[in-house]
Amino acid sequence: MQERINYQHLFYFWHVAREASITRACEKLHLAQPTVSGQLAVFEQAIGDKLFFKSGRKLLLTDTGRVVFHYADEIFTLGRELTNTLKGLPTGRAWRLTVGVSDALPKLAVYRLIEPVFRLPEPVQIHCYEDKADRLLAEIAVQGVDLVLSDTPLTPASGAKAFNHFLGECDVSVFGSPGLAATYRDRFPRSLTGAPFLLPTGNTALRRSLDLWFDANGISPNIQAEIEDSALLKTFGAGGAGLFVAPSAVAGEICRQYGVEVLGRIETVLERFYAITLRRKQQHPAVTAILDHARDGWL
Repeated sequence: MQERINYQHLFYFWHVAREASITRACEKLHLAQPTVSGQLAVFEQAIGDKLFFKSGRKLLLTDTGRVVFHYADEIFTLGRELTNTLKGLPTGRAWRLTVGVSDALPKLAVYRLIEPVFRLPEPVQIHCYEDKADRLLAEIAVQGVDLVLSDTPLTPASGAKAFNHFLGECDVSVFGSPGLAATYRDRFPRSLTGAPFLLPTGNTALRRSLDLWFDANGISPNIQAEIEDSALLKTFGAGGAGLFVAPSAVAGEICRQYGVEVLGRIETVLERFYAITLRRKQQHPAVTAILDHARDGWL
């Protein structure tokens, strides 16, 4: 890769990434498509890696492309603020906090963790990116994110020089639509044998814990679907597709938001939460607020 970035090429890349389409980016830039396509090819050659891949009609970012986009977004945001400053216009300058969220984490729990940032005296602009934990950890290694929230800690085998911060743990409850809850609540947990169940995928810590609990108690649920994204799993559950588990600490919010009911609690299955940062001692005020909030007992 060349040492100096061509910022004109970076600007074209940024527009294409935001639009997920060269055609739409050209309309915004008022440029011909061959011009932008050619400059993108030159930029990828300079970077030394592919930045996009096609998915249907859309252009999606590769791992390298997502890292470059995070930096480009900040660069051109600062550029707009500089222009406003020179014109004497208000910039609304705020701290920027980039958070990577493991797609296996319950979104209500993630909100509880991040919520203290909104109460800081200084304005903070939060950028959340959801992905698999291993890909997010690869980004933190190149400083693409300030903080990764995950259900598993960083292991030495990952090779990333980062630090784990244990945020807490709580047991889980079993939820279901009113109809399913009425059918399977009696004789809980024995009633779960043969019950339609929605489970997280096998690469998640929660799924591994649940499998051990099912085996230890001789319970064989009827697995209707395996869904990695926790919000999508709850949406299926709200529709009556099957029972599901989620942290007991946010049971009230889940029941209100999804219109489901609690069948029972599994006290021996724990969901754990970790924050992973590049530095052991934090300097970013928003990251400090999140870690302090967790230490004060957020669950």
